[in-house]
Amino acid sequence: MNEHLKTQLTPADFATDQEVRWCPGCGDFAILKAVRTVLAEIGTRRENTVFVSGIGCSSRFPYYIDTYGFHTIHGRAPAVATGMLLANPDLDVWIITGDGDGLSIGGNHLLHILRRNLNCQILLFNNETYGLTKGQYSPTSHLATRTPSSPDGSIDNPVDPAGFALGCGARFVARGVDTQIKQLVEILKAAHAHKGASFVEIFQNCIVFNEDVFEGFTDKANIADNQLQARHGEPLVFGTDNSRALAFDPTSLGLKVDDVQDGNLAGALTHDVANRNLASALTRMSNPEFPVATGVLFDNPGPVYSQPSRQNEAGRPARKLADVMRSGLSWDVEKKH
Repeated sequence: MNEHLKTQLTPADFATDQEVRWCPGCGDFAILKAVRTVLAEIGTRRENTVFVSGIGCSSRFPYYIDTYGFHTIHGRAPAVATGMLLANPDLDVWIITGDGDGLSIGGNHLLHILRRNLNCQILLFNNETYGLTKGQYSPTSHLATRTPSSPDGSIDNPVDPAGFALGCGARFVARGVDTQIKQLVEILKAAHAHKGASFVEIFQNCIVFNEDVFEGFTDKANIADNQLQARHGEPLVFGTDNSRALAFDPTSLGLKVDDVQDGNLAGALTHDVANRNLASALTRMSNPEFPVATGVLFDNPGPVYSQPSRQNEAGRPARKLADVMRSGLSWDVEKKH
């Protein structure tokens, strides 16, 4: 059946004929399933959608989505995507990167696309290792992580991807888990609905080189007590039967964990996705003192960067490149014989 005769595409319509070349059990499979589901449910037009990636296991993604795609070079996916969006702001652009690709060699490019706030979705798969190049420690690896490149344990302080994005001025920051597909689908839909650069960190299990590194808060037995799934307008609670809550600590001017007595949530903080300070505090929480926060942590739209909207171009007539090159402080150099 011709695509234009179909009322809506299905997740299967976004599958390609390429062999999916990830290790059996890799968390990338679950993320791929979630993304295909989202594309179908939001009514994506394949001819208007582009997936852009850098280098790494996650960056094979464009081969497995039946849309346009660019498999670019290490860390430069945001730069390539910026060019696409300035040339055609109407494109629906998804950037796929990893903790190594996006935060090491690509950290500078990631910073600029976030601060400029181009209209795209950025999915950063965080498995705290370099999976494609056989398990070296990455920018997000914990202190003392033993790998082929750090046999005595890493001595580098890790980067917090969500905190980094907030620090760069991102207007949408979220966290999800590869195997928690229902929540991940909701997060990706919210990221797509946001106008501007949406940053989604996805905790992804590398079954070969860093297996179960996140199991402390992603294993089914641990989710209730060690993960807080934040929802806008709802109390920030977690634990079995929501028995614990986040509250404001006047001593530290930060967050604390309180036990909920008889279901009384009067002291519990309510999640507000427009509150950048609260989002920043949520990204800094870690086990065992605090639960790890997932969900949409920050969503506060701002001006979207595009070719027509740049203030320095407003009202100016189009100029030829030669005229631009010879304007301002310029001079001609003549060769003397």
